[in-house]
Amino acid sequence: MVSDRIADAARKAGRDPSEVTLIAVTKTFGAEAVEEALAAGIKNIGENRVQEAKTKHAVIGGRAVWHLVGHLQTNKVKDALQIFSLIHSLDSRHLGAEIEKRTAKKVDCLVEVNTSREETKFGLRPEAVFEFFEALAGYKKINVLGLMTIGPGWAVTDPEASRPGFIILRELRDELVQKTDRPLPVLSMGMSTDFEVAVEEGSTMIRVGTALFGARR
Repeated sequence: MVSDRIADAARKAGRDPSEVTLIAVTKTFGAEAVEEALAAGIKNIGENRVQEAKTKHAVIGGRAVWHLVGHLQTNKVKDALQIFSLIHSLDSRHLGAEIEKRTAKKVDCLVEVNTSREETKFGLRPEAVFEFFEALAGYKKINVLGLMTIGPGWAVTDPEASRPGFIILRELRDELVQKTDRPLPVLSMGMSTDFEVAVEEGSTMIRVGTALFGARR
C-alpha cells in the first residue's frame, strides 16, 4: 500500500509519517475515483485541469480538499479560486497579478520551481526564485506556503534521478526561510514513481495518481 511505503520512507529518514500529506491525483478518472479515495480515508484530491475539476467538484463539493497540481492559465483563475484550497503552480508575476485581481480573500499557493531545468516543464528556474519572492511582497492576497517541483522525465524508470532536484528544492526553501523570514512549511514533491525518494528528502506533500488508481485513462 502507498501509505505503508510512505511510512517506511519517512522512518528511514528519521521522520514522522504524519508529516507527509498524500494527495490523490484523479486526473482522467471520474468522480467515482474521488469517492474511492474518500472511502479509503484520503481527503486531499489533486487535479491537473480546472475544467475537469469543475465536473468532479460539482459532485463531491466540500467533502474533499482540492489541490490544483497542474499549470494554471490566467483565463482559468476565476474558476480555480472557487474550487481549490491550494494552488501548487504559481510560477509568474502575471499569474500572481491575476489571482490578486480575482480574489477578495487570501489564496494559499506554492511557488513551482523547475529544478530539472527541462524546457518542456513549467516553473521558475531556481536562480529566479528569490527575485520572484521579492515581487510577491506586492501581492497582499497571495499566501505562499512553500515550494513545488516535478522530478525529471527519466525518473519514470529511475526514481533516484529525482533526488538532486528534491535536494535543490529543500535547500532553496531553507534559504528562503532565512532570507525572507517566512515559515514556508510545505514542500510538494514526489509522484507515483519517486515519492519515496521525495519523502526521504523532506517532502510534506506527495502527489500520487497511478500508484493509487492504475494507468491513466
